[in-house]
Order: sequence, then C-alpha cells, then structure tokens
Amino acid sequence: MTISSCTRAAPIRTSSPDPGRPLRGGAASPGPARPPAPPAETELAAGCDMACRGCAGLLLLLGLLQLLGRAAACPCQDPRLCQPIAGTGNFEVFVFDVGKEAWKSYDWSKITTVAAFGKYDPELLCFAHSKGARVVLKGDVPLKEIVDPAKRAAWISQQVDLAKKQYMDGINIDIEQEVNETSPEYYALTELVKETTDAFHKEIPGSQVTFDVAWSPACIDKRCYNYTGIAAACDFLFVMSYDEQSQIWTDCIAKANAPYLQTLVGYEEYITMGIDPKKLVMGVPWYGYDYVCLNLSEDHVCSLSKVPFRGAPCSDAAGRQVPYGAIMKQVNSSISGALWDEVQNSPFYEYKDSLGHFHQVWYDDPHSISLKAAYVKNRGLRGIGMWNGNSLDYSREAVAEKQTEAMWQALTP
Repeated sequence: MTISSCTRAAPIRTSSPDPGRPLRGGAASPGPARPPAPPAETELAAGCDMACRGCAGLLLLLGLLQLLGRAAACPCQDPRLCQPIAGTGNFEVFVFDVGKEAWKSYDWSKITTVAAFGKYDPELLCFAHSKGARVVLKGDVPLKEIVDPAKRAAWISQQVDLAKKQYMDGINIDIEQEVNETSPEYYALTELVKETTDAFHKEIPGSQVTFDVAWSPACIDKRCYNYTGIAAACDFLFVMSYDEQSQIWTDCIAKANAPYLQTLVGYEEYITMGIDPKKLVMGVPWYGYDYVCLNLSEDHVCSLSKVPFRGAPCSDAAGRQVPYGAIMKQVNSSISGALWDEVQNSPFYEYKDSLGHFHQVWYDDPHSISLKAAYVKNRGLRGIGMWNGNSLDYSREAVAEKQTEAMWQALTP
C-alpha cells in the first residue's frame, strides 16, 4: 500500500458525524452510533497503520541523513577538527586575520583565537583547530537595525547559523558606531551583546563571544557605550589600544599611535568602572601612521594639516596607516633612522619623499609592545592580541624572519 492510498482512504466513513462534533479529543456530542466497520475498511485501516509507521521511520531516516550530510560537509580531512574548540587555556592571544595566506606563517604556539575578518577560509579553520585555536566570525550591524527586538533576534540567528555552517567557534562583535547615552541604540547594543552571547553559548557549547571597544571608556569617537553592561554580557572585551590620536584636542602634531602611559590609563579607567581585568584583552598595533608634515622642526615636532573627526578639530586621519613589514623596509634608509620618544615610549622616524615633503612615521616595535605586554601580565589582564596578524613581512628573507619572530615574541615576554 502506498502512502497516497492511505491518505485517500483515511476520510472514508460509513456515517457522518454530527455538525460540530470533534473528530479527535474532547467529549463527543450525542449522535447515532457508528456501525462496525466492514472487513474491507478494517483491512485498509490496518494497512494505513503500517504505512504510517513506515512514514515515521522514513522521517527518522531523513533526519539522520541530514545530520550525516552536515558532518559530510566538514571541510577538514579529519572530521574531529570540525568540533568546536571548547577551551584554550587561561591566557588569551587574540589575532585578527584579514585574509589571504599570511596565517600559514603565524606563530601558532601562542595563538588561542583567530578573528576571521577576511574571506572564509576552510583551510585556516582546519589548521587552527588542529592547533587547538578558535576561529570566530566578524559581527557588525548598523545599530538602527537592532533597536527592534525582532530584527535583533533575526540578525543573531543568522550569525549562529553561519557559525554552525562554517564550523566556527563564536563571534567577535566589531561595532564602532557613534552612540549617545540617552539613545535607544545605547540600550539595544547591550541587549544585542547579551542575546548574542546567550544564543551562541546555547547553540555552540564552549563558543566565545567578544566585543571590541576603544582604548578608553571616555566616549572615544563618540562611542558612549554601556561598557560595564557589555563586559558582563560577553566573554571578554578586546580593547583596541591603537588609533589613540583619532581625536586630537591639543596641538595638531604627529604623535604615537599607542602612547604607553595613555594606553595604561585607559585600562585603569575600565577597571575603575568595576570591570574585572580578566574581562580585558589588550590590543596592540602591528602598524603605524605615516604623516606628511606641514613643518618639521629640529626637535622632531611634525605639524599636521587639520582633518576633523567626530567633533575633534584634528585627527590621525591626516596620516595613512602603514603595516609593520613595510615600515621595516623603509626605516633604515630614512633620513633619521629609528628614533625613540622617551615620553611616549614609542619609536618613530622621518624621511623626505620625492616631492621634497618631510614625513614622520610613528609605530610600535618589539620594545614598545613588550612594555605593554608586561603590564598585561602584572595587572592580570585576560590576554593580548593585535590588529592585525597580516601586517608583518612573512617572506623567507633572514632579516624579515628575525623581525617577525621578535614581534610575535613581544606578545608574551
């Protein structure tokens, strides 16, 4: 008997029920008794029962096939590498990767988490998992779209589904938009982080949800967030201790990307708010800023053109970002060579371009990073990380290899 014949046969009756009489459940209203079913109908009912049992078995089989299909979609040769990474030790080394294949040259003995900000790379996922490191999604959404709880839930569901599909281990929420403390977005952002964390922890056991914040909680770049609420809601905050000249309120001159004392003040402000140091991961820059000087004095003061940003009259937007690998190729041929600022604990150098313009370049090197890494250890922070892992020279040249090794080593002196 086919399922379709059972479906057609089911409605057959020898008498019609009274109007309004329930067909299943509840008390039946008085009506004429149904006569015994004829033999043909009895056989049909028995066949239907067998067919329905077959339907249930078929549905179960389909469900199992779906599960097997998901497992078959695992991009790793060893299916065990598609299991989520549940724990990575006590000290976090958080790496942002922006794509391509630089990751093949990373120091995987240190890495605990890779935030994949480039195109999804299943080879990276499998390799990271083989090293016991997490790979997490990038999460960004216009804040106006998550004020509505339904839209917020839809966005979260999409991220969880994507993480599952790609066998990833969580999400790094990177929202750097302006927020006013009295706005609906202020409250919606905190709810977004909490609901995202709850959803990921439920759907992907052991997963990690993190949130990126500015170097200080003092409404930097008009990002007035509920920092204590967000810290409590997620696994930890990644503190972006760079671009610290995004708003220059004093003299419009070139300065360090991440001055040592200014960087530490930011962490003390977070901790003073009541945020546990174990909820803070320090982000350091593996890049610098190249500024064109309107005037370069003999005592190394580089005056900048005024480029406003979010209310400030001057900003690091007057310069351009340069990766550490490129900086190392230029510094030795510059007119100044590598210099060191004792106040900001930062290296810099100066050069003259083909048009005759003087430039000043500020950056971080193993020495400046190791100073901050020592603070991470002494203050008991959750860990350290960088923007971004791709910024070094991973060529096989002997000098480049030593420079790259030193930068990785500086993270955990």
